[in-house]
Amino acid sequence: MMVALDIILPVAGIVFLLAGLVGCILPVVPGPPFSYIALLLLQGTSFCNFSTRFLIVTAVITIVVTVVDWIIPAWGAKKWGGSKAGAIGATVGLIVGLFIPPVGIIVGPFIGAVVGELMAGRDSNTALKSGIGSLVGFLLGTGCKLAVCFTLTYYFVKELWVSVFS
Repeated sequence: MMVALDIILPVAGIVFLLAGLVGCILPVVPGPPFSYIALLLLQGTSFCNFSTRFLIVTAVITIVVTVVDWIIPAWGAKKWGGSKAGAIGATVGLIVGLFIPPVGIIVGPFIGAVVGELMAGRDSNTALKSGIGSLVGFLLGTGCKLAVCFTLTYYFVKELWVSVFS
């Protein structure tokens, strides 16, 4: 039974790592938590032994980045003069932008925030500032998530590589 888990859990972990990386871009997929789950799956094998301290520290970082990612885009839009309409527009713009990769993923939230602000009756200057704030917030959040996911991926691959090929 242990041998089967030593194959199934790392394969499932790789799927979660990939989903985690995709989740850094897609707003509906929780990227860092998926990458963290991959570490836990690898921990369940007979050849991996992350320390408890490592797992706790990475869990805390994962939670913090996930929570901050919910806050940063709204903060960016608000900081630059945006409203709830701009935030909704940025989200819609991101979803539409997913169908025009990779440019749409970056430009979509900006255009969506601008359109949302304009539809709410805001002047074009305020709408542009909101769009810039939304873009900055999206890029900061995405950058933080990618940094965490790539770090967790590194530790996963390193541990798997050392365990299998040593």
